[in-house]
Amino acid sequence: MTEPMFLEAPERGAPAGSYAATIRALETAGAPVPQIMRLFAYKPDPNQHLSRFTHGVMRGPSPLSPGLRELIAAYTSKLNHCPF
Repeated sequence: MTEPMFLEAPERGAPAGSYAATIRALETAGAPVPQIMRLFAYKPDPNQHLSRFTHGVMRGPSPLSPGLRELIAAYTSKLNHCPF
């Protein structure tokens, strides 16, 4: 279980946009939902640019594989005491 966010509305509100189905599937399976997904789903229109940027950084063309980029992100989060 992830720590609660400081903003109750994104965490407890009904998800919208392209992340809504994924969030519902994770909740149905009893799996934790990454907080960034909840933020993107809370206000999908203003967050679409950040979502595209994040996807481009993590999945776009690069000499590093997407898996290695995920590993670097997870390691960085660990160093920052941030659950990933």
